[in-house]
Amino acid sequence: MKTLVVYLMSGPKTPELAAAAVAGGADVIELGFPFSDPLADGPVIRRAAERALGQGMRTRACLDCVARSRELLPETPLVPMTYAALLEAYGWDRFARDAQSAGATSLIVADLPVDVRPELRRVQLVAPTSTDERLRIAAEHTDGWLYLVALTGTTGARADASPALAGLAGRARAVTDVPLYVGFGISTPEQAQAAAELTDGIVVGSRPVEVAEEGAEALRRYVRTLRDAVDSVVAV
Repeated sequence: MKTLVVYLMSGPKTPELAAAAVAGGADVIELGFPFSDPLADGPVIRRAAERALGQGMRTRACLDCVARSRELLPETPLVPMTYAALLEAYGWDRFARDAQSAGATSLIVADLPVDVRPELRRVQLVAPTSTDERLRIAAEHTDGWLYLVALTGTTGARADASPALAGLAGRARAVTDVPLYVGFGISTPEQAQAAAELTDGIVVGSRPVEVAEEGAEALRRYVRTLRDAVDSVVAV
């Protein structure tokens, strides 16, 4: 079965939203930690980060959000997504300990190269611009799965699937057996299905953040459309 990862921005209501996403069929919840200069994120997640910061969601509050989500979702992998500057300010070792204590399964640091802080257990990201050697190194050091960034640019919905994905997925398959999950630019069931045909799973972020503003039930229904699309793909 293909894996469905749903991204949500950490906030006061996020644990309940995460539970709704899992009820809709999400396998993994990625919890964004708001940052004032999120280089990898497009306008939807940037606005969500600004709202979260306005609600007082600093690193400690985000870790508490992870812990509350873990209480509601004892079996679901929870993966904080953050930036290196936040970990630098909080303390690298302290963050790793506190995230694990809160119930985090792994970690994504969007702007941390694979050869920096190699001791920090995390999911590695690669992009269409990554060399084959970079793909191999990232795959060797990744935690559980390799995150394929489907396009060059920021997060956000796109009208069409990335034409670069097939080449990236093929090159990654040639150097590793770890699961490949793709994100960036996936928002519709049709895009989810197309991406899942090339990889082991998909990551959907900007659209769930938008739908979450309509409430938990709207999010559950939206995630179900993605789940049905992903499940229509025969695993190979």
